[in-house]
Formats: sequence, C-alpha cells, structure tokens
Amino acid sequence: MTTASEPALSVRQILALERVLAGEPEVVAGAGQLDRPVRWVHVAEAADVGVMLSGGEMVLTTGVLLAGDREAQAEYIRSLHRAEASAVVLGLGRAFPAPPEAMRRAAERCGLPMVVLHRPFPFAELTEEVQSRLVRRKFAAVSLSEAVRTALTGLITTGAPLQRLLDEIAGHSACPVVVTNLAHRVLATAGERSAVDDVLRDWERIARQAGGSEGDGWVRAELGGRGERWGRIVLCGYRGDTATGRLLADRAAESLVLHRMLGGSAHSWEEQSAQSLLTDLVSGAVPARQLLPRARAAGLPVNRRAFVPLAVRGVGAARLTRVLRLLGLPGLVAELADGVTAVLLSLARDQDAEALAAHFAARLRTEPGGGPPRGRESAAVVAAADARTGWDDVPAGLREARHVADSVAESPADLDLPAVVRLRDVHLRGLVRLLRDDPHVQSFAERELDGLLCGADAEAELLPVLRTYLATGRNKSRTAQLHHVSRPALYRRLESIEARLGVDLDDFEQAASIHIALLAHDAQQR
Repeated sequence: MTTASEPALSVRQILALERVLAGEPEVVAGAGQLDRPVRWVHVAEAADVGVMLSGGEMVLTTGVLLAGDREAQAEYIRSLHRAEASAVVLGLGRAFPAPPEAMRRAAERCGLPMVVLHRPFPFAELTEEVQSRLVRRKFAAVSLSEAVRTALTGLITTGAPLQRLLDEIAGHSACPVVVTNLAHRVLATAGERSAVDDVLRDWERIARQAGGSEGDGWVRAELGGRGERWGRIVLCGYRGDTATGRLLADRAAESLVLHRMLGGSAHSWEEQSAQSLLTDLVSGAVPARQLLPRARAAGLPVNRRAFVPLAVRGVGAARLTRVLRLLGLPGLVAELADGVTAVLLSLARDQDAEALAAHFAARLRTEPGGGPPRGRESAAVVAAADARTGWDDVPAGLREARHVADSVAESPADLDLPAVVRLRDVHLRGLVRLLRDDPHVQSFAERELDGLLCGADAEAELLPVLRTYLATGRNKSRTAQLHHVSRPALYRRLESIEARLGVDLDDFEQAASIHIALLAHDAQQR
C-alpha cells in the first residue's frame, strides 16, 4: 500500500505529462479512478506480475505473453487488482493492435484504470520521468518534514504558546489549520484570517468531512498519547499532494502532543480558546460579526438565542464551567485580567434570563469552595448585564458586566448586595468609576482628601474609618462595631479626620463631596 510518508503522483497527473501525451494515451476503463496515487512505475511482461507488486504501482506492458488467451488476459487484470496496483498501461502494437476487450471488461469490473498508448512509446522514458519526479517529491517532502519538526521543536523549547506553533504550521501548509476536540469543537485556528473565517462559517459540514475521507485537501492527524485520543488537527484545503499533507499533519500532531505534555500553558486548550474569543469580544478589537463563526465553531449556540453576559469575581473558570455543566446551560467561560472571569450564556429566547442568572449564582455559592465568604475579596460576586438578542450587542454587554463587577469590588465588604449585581445596583460608585481617569476628577479627589493622603499614618489609620463611616450612611455605631473600637475612640478619630480635611461631616453636602472624592480615589488606586 502507498503509505502516508511516500509522496505520490496521481494516475491523472502522469497521463498529463508531456512525454506520455506523445504516446496518445486513451483511458479505456476505470476512468473514475484516475486520482489514485502512483508510488512507482513498473515495467513487466510476466503473466503473474501481481505477485511482484506491493501496491501503488503503475504497470507498463505490451501484453506480448497474453495474446490469444482471453482468460489469461482477464486474470492478469484481476491479479493487478488484488495486488492493489494503481493502473495498467498497455502499449498497442504487434500483440494487441486494438484494446483487448477481455482486459477492458475485467478492468472496468475491478475499477482499475486501464490506459492504452496508440503510438509506439519507449517505456524507459516514462519510467525515467516518473521515477525522477517521485524521488524529487519524496526528497522535498522529507525536507519539509524536517524543517517543520526543527521549527516547532525550537518553539516548544523556548516556551512558545500554542498559537505560535499553529501559526508556524499554517505558514508551511499555506492553508487554514484547525485544532478540535473529539466533539469537533474548535479549540484553536491559524492561517489567513479571511480563509479561516470561511472555514469556520461552514464548520459543521466541514467537521463531518474532516472526520471521514481526506479528499479535496482536508488532511487530519489525531492528537493523543498513552492510548488515549483527545483531539485532532486538520489542514483545511491543503493544495499540495495528499501524502505530503499527511506528513506535515503528522509532524504538527507530534509537536502539539509534546507541547501539551510539557505543559505549555496552565490552561487547557479549551480554556485558551474561550479566553481568546471572549477577550476579543470585550476589547472590541475585532468586530463582533467577524467573531460569530468562531463562537459557532466553539460549540456556542448562536441562532435565535439570547446572550447573557456575566462577570464573576472570587471564582475560577474551572468551578464556573462545572456549574454550567451541572445546570445544563450552554456558555463560554474565560478568565480575564484583574481576577475577573467572563461567562457568556446562550439561552433560548423564551427562557427567563434573569431567573436563570439568579439560579446560576445561587448554585455557584452552594458548590464546594463557594460557601459563605469572609470579606469581599474572597466572595463570589456575580455581575450581569441585561440579555442581548443581537450578537453585535454582546461586546457592550460584557463590558457592562465587567464594569459592574469592578465597581462592586471597590465597595465595602459588608455592603448588602443582591445575588446577581446589575448596573442599577452600583449607583454613584459605578458612575465615579467610569470617570476615574478624568484629570479633573483626579484633581478633585486629591484636593478634597489632601489632609489624609499627605501622611502615611493618617492614610493607614484614618482613611479606612472614613471609608466605612460614609459607606454606612454615617452610622457611628455600625462604624465602631466594624472597626472594633469604642464609641469615644471613634469620635476622636472622626474629629481628627474633620480637622485634617477642614470639613464638617455632619453637613450633608460636605460629607457627600468627601464621599465622592473617596470613591474616585479608591477607583484610581484599583
């Protein structure tokens, strides 16, 4: 049999060679099998040539030993078929002035391409031409294989991420490269962006095709080790010969398996895929419409759906993913920067998005590791934006949910919050956070709090008291309780704060001004 590591020419390609065309070739049988690969060309006149073959050969003969024996002619064809020869080429002449009907019929029944040459043709020229081309192709394939292996090994040893490896593979294959799990969900891609998008846009059909035959340039290789498969790499529309494509895919697969075994990333490829997609959505660097094929290929239902953007603090991606699976909610999970994990739920439009978000948050708190928190930093805070029915609105929803989560992170730890926090719940704190980078707001905060910010002792001791006092609505009893001090001790600290700032905290407008300044200061520090 022709192996994956042996580059080959097809029967059709050989018949199109200039030297062969000089012999006026005519396909008289097996015309539907002309794309068979030819590993070698063999000249043979023996009637039992089949026993000498190992598969993939194009056999050249004049049939001189078969003339006059119709049964021998048919058996000759059958023996070639059993030996898995690629084709038989019969030179017409003294033995056979016309194509022998017995051979033609047998070849048609076996599906073996049979070609006759109408003009005398030196077989030596054909074998020389084909063998030299095959040797050159094999040498080129081996060189390519080694070049790919060397490049990928170098990237792995320097700790390059998965995407860098895939970009290298796509550069050598000159076609889109897709890595999937066993359920055909896309984990990573590489190649020219428009070509990749075309592949992902019709991924459901392509995935079925890639899982079967390797026609039309779809070449795949399995990913796995120790007897277990966990994914595959697919070259989508590879334009070189199939054998070289398989060789390239195999080298790529070896490197990807090694990369995963060496722990190229702390996250699984599934998490990296979701992180890349959600990060692009949040940043707005790529238009949402262009990201839709990636979301669909990643397994997120997108047709006639409502999308619920969530941002969660205090919970890792692994536990969030586990809760989604327990509840049977389709969605993507990805850790973003600053301790925020984004979750994008995809719901049927007739489902109650608010109720399901609340159910998700409640289940999250009952999961192992999600018990009653001690302090805001360790709490599971679930922030949400309203459901979006249009995919183009999803990026704004994710940014809103993250804004809410960040605003809550800057609030006092004892602040009562709903199970799912929304924009309407963050009030002034949310507005101030949006304005925190404005130079006028920064100047205002420094000016109002200057008396407490100019000394390290005051900032460390008095600022937390002021923060709690204002956040509790100037409740002295509650503030004293939270700071574990007596009422008289609290009064002395408040008097010191008023003296340093030059304000009267019993005056509503002055207290409100200091509160806004403190919110702006905290947002800037974050």
